[in-house]
Formats: sequence, C-alpha cells, structure tokens
Amino acid sequence: MKGRFYSILIVLLASAMILAACGGETQKVRVATDATWPPFEYVDEQTKAIVGFDIDLMNAIAKEGGFEVEYINVPWDSLLAGMAQCQYDLAISAMTITEERKQSFAFSEPYFAAGQVVTVQASNTDITGKDSLAGKKVGAQNGTTGDIEIQKMANVQRVPYDDIGLAFQDLLNGQIDAVVADNPLALGYVGQNPDKLKTVGEVFTDEYYGIAVCKTNTDLLAKVNKGLAAVQKAGLIEKLTDQWLKSGQ
Repeated sequence: MKGRFYSILIVLLASAMILAACGGETQKVRVATDATWPPFEYVDEQTKAIVGFDIDLMNAIAKEGGFEVEYINVPWDSLLAGMAQCQYDLAISAMTITEERKQSFAFSEPYFAAGQVVTVQASNTDITGKDSLAGKKVGAQNGTTGDIEIQKMANVQRVPYDDIGLAFQDLLNGQIDAVVADNPLALGYVGQNPDKLKTVGEVFTDEYYGIAVCKTNTDLLAKVNKGLAAVQKAGLIEKLTDQWLKSGQ
C-alpha cells in the first residue's frame, strides 16, 4: 500500500512539472508584413532578413508583452485578406488605421502619425500638389490609403502597383507623372534620389499607423498594447524615428 502511494505521488509530481513547463512556454505569434515599404519594413539585400522601423518596434513590443514573433512576408492584398480571416495573429506594415479596416480586424493603439504626399520628378513644374494632378498618370500601391485618395480625385489616371518600389521606379523613368504615398516613405525615396525626385505641396491627410490584430484574439491585443505603452514611455518611437527616418536609412 505504501509503495503504491509513493508511485501515485511520483506520477502526480511529474504531471505537475510537465504542466508547469508547458505553462512557462513563450507564446509564438505569426506576424505578417509586406516588406516592400522602406524604411518601415524591407528585405536587407545582404542578409535577406526583414528589417526596418516596424520590425524593431515589433521586436521590442514582443519582448515587453512576453511573446515571440515569426515574420511572414506577404503581398499587401494577401496581408489584408489573411488578417481578416485570422491566418496571421498580427500584422505590422505601416498600416493606417481606418474605419473600414476595423470591420475586418482589431488595431492596437496608434504608434506613428503620417499622411499622403505627392512625389514628382525634380524637373517637374506642372504639378504643385494634389490639386494639380488632373490629366496626369498617378501611381500608388494597390489598396493603400494613397491609392484610395487617388480614386477620389477627378480626371486622374490611376496606375496601381503591387509594389510601391515599382511605382517610384516608373516615376524615375518618366512612365508616370507622380506617386501618392505616405510622407515618410516618399521622403525616403527622395533622399535616395535628391537630384531626380521631390515632394510637392503639403501632406494632405492625417493618418495613424497601428498594429493589426486578429479580431478574436483579445488577449493578444492586450499584450500588444501593454508592450507598445511600455516602449513608448521608454522613448523608443523617437529613437527609431532618428535611426530610420532622419538618418536616411
């Protein structure tokens, strides 16, 4: 009887240890990103790793929130559709918080203020801002807020692209007249081609980036917001702005 008691006790202790170990495992989260949007997310040509402002921010949030991340590089349309179906747990991709997108997935608190701006060739004198785009061929990444803004404009020939880099390449080559995109992104391309590109007019929208979260995963949303609040309090947003936006990375 005594031997049987100790056997049962050993089994119970072993089971408790297994459960404790399982409970202590760090949650791994699938994070979608469209890594074609420097300096927020892009593929480093040398290391082939996904890098950028958003990636550094997400890594810091995950550390504070107590979870690990696995990045999945997907095209923008697939990212939006995948998040709506909860194929991914999170998405960070310089994504503007909009009411329409809130119908498909949840958002963290905002972490960056941006807006749309027009970019043209440096020699262009005809286009001075969004109100002088009539009759022009204007590019944007398909499904982005820049693309949405172009569709509101009268008599503008919309040219959608799957990759924003291709839009800027066509602008450099003179195949389109202008590109409408987020101002940090536009300034990055102008910084790389200061003698060939310029922005014109004012930033004409007020937008805020947020981290998309599967709508059914309220626990993860809470962890993301907790981590975001911690890194914001520590001044990380300002540090990343200096590193990725002001340094010309």
